[in-house]
Amino acid sequence: MKKYVKFSTPADLAQKAYEAVATAKKTGAVKKGTNETTKSIERGLAKLVVIAEDVDPEEVVLHIPQLCEEKKIPYVYVPSKKDLGKAAGLEVSCASVSIENPGEAAKLIEEIASKISAIAKG
Repeated sequence: MKKYVKFSTPADLAQKAYEAVATAKKTGAVKKGTNETTKSIERGLAKLVVIAEDVDPEEVVLHIPQLCEEKKIPYVYVPSKKDLGKAAGLEVSCASVSIENPGEAAKLIEEIASKISAIAKG
């Protein structure tokens, strides 16, 4: 497990995170990439942040979990930056995504956030 990965996300929950990103992309608003995600968190606009676990070098996303905790924004890890990019509607990999407007994914995001909160607490 990489340094920035603070907890293990169950496979079904990672799948729901991809689904939430894809749904929010279609019906709401997502910010793609580490710079956009960082700005979204700092401005307090992010409803859920999704971080890929296979980012190299890890310094690219190292600051994101800490920022999310400071701003009390839920975040979740997914195994693949390639799949995260695809869910966000990109042809390329994506290290992180911020969902700003969940659109029809609102209930899914609530579910992910509550499960992640339980996992993170241990």
